[in-house]
Amino acid sequence: MSFKSAFLNELMERVEARNAGEKEFHQAVREVLESLEPVIEKHPEFVKNGVIESIVEPERIIKFRVPWVDDKGNVRVNRGFRIQFNSAIGPYKGGLRFHPSVYEGIIKFLGFEQIFKNSLTGLPIGGGKGGSDFDPKGKSDMEVMRFCQSFMTELSKYIGADTDVPAGDIGVGAREIGYMFGQYKRLRDEFTGVLTGKGIPYGGSLARKEATGYGLCYFTEEMLKDNGLSFDGKTVVVSGSGNVAIYAVEKATTLGAKVVAMSDSNGYVYDKNGIDLDCVKKIKEVERKRIKEYLVYHPEAEYHEGCSGIWTIKCDIALPCATQNEIDENSAKALVANGVKAVCEGANMPSTPEAISAFQSAGVLFGPAKAANAGGVATSALEMSQNSMRYSWTFEEVDAKLKDIMVNIYHNASSAASEYGMPGNLVAGANIAGFLKVANAMLAHGVV
Repeated sequence: MSFKSAFLNELMERVEARNAGEKEFHQAVREVLESLEPVIEKHPEFVKNGVIESIVEPERIIKFRVPWVDDKGNVRVNRGFRIQFNSAIGPYKGGLRFHPSVYEGIIKFLGFEQIFKNSLTGLPIGGGKGGSDFDPKGKSDMEVMRFCQSFMTELSKYIGADTDVPAGDIGVGAREIGYMFGQYKRLRDEFTGVLTGKGIPYGGSLARKEATGYGLCYFTEEMLKDNGLSFDGKTVVVSGSGNVAIYAVEKATTLGAKVVAMSDSNGYVYDKNGIDLDCVKKIKEVERKRIKEYLVYHPEAEYHEGCSGIWTIKCDIALPCATQNEIDENSAKALVANGVKAVCEGANMPSTPEAISAFQSAGVLFGPAKAANAGGVATSALEMSQNSMRYSWTFEEVDAKLKDIMVNIYHNASSAASEYGMPGNLVAGANIAGFLKVANAMLAHGVV
């Protein structure tokens, strides 16, 4: 698909040439540039001053080896990454992902998305992302600890509470954050809020674990409300069974919905009576087992191998919370055919462009990831604030701030879409609202 603007066509071609083979990054950049066509018509100064060209180029890419010793005494070597994409409105902020699929293009796509997501929160945080192709699954606690210590030994040279503040992502939970924080403290001899998602005893924030899933539901709730709908009495399908999915299920259920399906990378479970979340928490958070174990506790439920079939289940609301591009065009059409009313993204970019087009063409309410799943990084920024003050808020205080942020994100995205001639298009609205704040800050700083 080409742009009306010759400038954007040329820029997209350059992005693809400079970042060959990085299809996730190309997809993310194209989506944003498509949204910005009416913006550059109204604000040619963004083109003249190189803002658009600069924003698609990371400020810094850090790539390093991570040697560690497994339990058999063998030396293993992984790759580590940190991409500091944009610091126009604050220190770099974004998670660390430990997964075999990680390579530079994945981190670049995630870091680019993070620029706009962080801007949408209204908080002073820039965009960054990092990670490694290390797989924590099947590793002992000691192996994970040795890897995290080696990873942080190198990463510590480039981060700091006012420079770059990483957090968790896929494969990086409280255990990994704890090991990395301990190593940073030993190396730097300082106790600062250099990581978020920390344990409560050493500077973590209450409600952080729940924040992305809860925030997703607060955004969805506001979107539904603005269109005369609600969660109450609705059937919901949630993909994934990690942190985001678990707490999205918890909040959706609290809001009156019945969640009937969850998944992991092997397959999905369908429970027509409603998912037993305590059971899922036990399997995933305590036992660290696969979702198929759900049938041990609930033999009346169904388990199906493969993930994509979860989107053939009839539902009113779909919340994809697993991974990028998990909903393709066929899955989107299956959801539409089954009468889905709203889709909100809990994972990062879980719907392909073709899927998004199918939803929008059918009039399905659609909440894009950079807006709908911003609750996690918003609460991470609240954790940074508490660390700076040497103070902590109650769960209720953090949760209330989170809800306000998510409601504001929805309305800011909706207003931007209307202002630029695309009412109801939250994909464009989120991109535009996130971009304008960062672009104006870049203009104010001058060309460097």
